[in-house]
Amino acid sequence: MPPRSTSRREFLQATVVAGTLAGVPDLHTAGSDLLRVGLVGCGDRGTGAATQALAADPHIRLVAMADAFEDRLQQSLAHLKQDEKVGSKVDVAPDHRFVGFDACQKLLESGVDVVLLCTPPHFRPLHLRAAVQAGKHVFAEKPVAVDAPGVHSVLESCKPAKTKCLFIVSGVCLR
Repeated sequence: MPPRSTSRREFLQATVVAGTLAGVPDLHTAGSDLLRVGLVGCGDRGTGAATQALAADPHIRLVAMADAFEDRLQQSLAHLKQDEKVGSKVDVAPDHRFVGFDACQKLLESGVDVVLLCTPPHFRPLHLRAAVQAGKHVFAEKPVAVDAPGVHSVLESCKPAKTKCLFIVSGVCLR
């Protein structure tokens, strides 16, 4: 099979997610393509991951948020909006704030390009599978799973992601 060419948008998506993972402070690109990011899991780690992703490139906007609990989502949103560096990149309309155990699925259907999976790790294999099925690029916080069935699920989710040319990256410890 001949090699598939990568579009600028696909390259940017992969670079931004990988750059965020690596802690690269500022990635630049020409053009005006906007990457729409959705955050699933609005605790401290999710809020931090969203801050890092938004700081990675000027063409990124946080457009959707999901959490099981309304207060966590509202606290995260307020914190992100007040951040001097990224506050202007937070554009989460009220109808793109999803609460409850089906919040992740609603976010995936909201038109985002990249999903930040930052819930407690017990949910990550299920959310990762749903994100791949929805055709989304994924940044998944560590660990990607907490048990052998979860690891197998993640590995199985990576197979269709590869055929769909979706990027999946995971957080690592940087000390």
